[in-house]
Amino acid sequence: MEVIRGIYNVKKRHSGCVVTVGNFDGVHHGHQMLLAHLIAKSEELSVPSVLITFEPQPREFFRGGAVPARLTRFREKITLLKNSGLDRVLCLAFNKAMSKVAAHTVIEDFLVRRLDVKYLVVGDDFRFGQGAEGDYSMLKEAGDKYGFGVSHLGTLTFEHGRVSSSRIREELSKGNLHTAESLLGHPYFIMGRVVYGRQLGRQLGAPTANLRVRRYQSALSGVFAVEVGGLDKIYQGVANIGMRPTVDGSEPLLEVHIFDWSGDLYGELLTVTFRHKIREEKKFDSLEALKEQIQRDMQSARAAFA
Repeated sequence: MEVIRGIYNVKKRHSGCVVTVGNFDGVHHGHQMLLAHLIAKSEELSVPSVLITFEPQPREFFRGGAVPARLTRFREKITLLKNSGLDRVLCLAFNKAMSKVAAHTVIEDFLVRRLDVKYLVVGDDFRFGQGAEGDYSMLKEAGDKYGFGVSHLGTLTFEHGRVSSSRIREELSKGNLHTAESLLGHPYFIMGRVVYGRQLGRQLGAPTANLRVRRYQSALSGVFAVEVGGLDKIYQGVANIGMRPTVDGSEPLLEVHIFDWSGDLYGELLTVTFRHKIREEKKFDSLEALKEQIQRDMQSARAAFA
């Protein structure tokens, strides 16, 4: 799968394709259904399949930190999309200039002139262009005018509810990992490089690998039994994700104690998969009380895997 970063890296060889556009946060079952339809059209028309997405997400540009938690950062999204059969991901910077592009310009200059789109697949609530003026009916009219097909897919449902990123966020916030996995079609995970921390874990009897969450907020918080990938094999462990109130943390951090591991992990890219929730994050009266709880958390995590 080819990843294209920025509109100016769209070359003549990228012309002629089938396209979908969206955030695809989480790459959940609903997204996968849309991608399967896109890829089928790609094979039918013998042209590449392309997903167009944005960084930051448009709502993050407009609302900053006052947005719902992301399920996936760009690296995580690409990791999931690589398994979909998609040919290309085109990531465009969403900035002030992009926010002012009119819907008809998106169609005429970008979809038609630059990409020579042959078919476009969108979700049922898709909007685009300045002021979200563009919609499915506008795309249908443009398709008739310029000669490309357009379709939109209805909402996928699961257990009497819509499969959506917002529903998955809600399930994760409640610690319902099994339901979230059923909606996603894959276990929930976070990827990141290990950074230097305050090395309190060593003092507390549980050295940790620290990963910055790098989101405005996290979709889940608390203490979890986890699996850790990116090393010589998959390891089990226990993780805390949140603000670390006992030590007055100032940003969300993912701290992972890996069972049966010793060595230098700084700079390593790890994948932390959340398997069982043990408890909520809480503030303890002392580091000694926190140390005692960490030992209990480690026992609970081992028991969860057993």
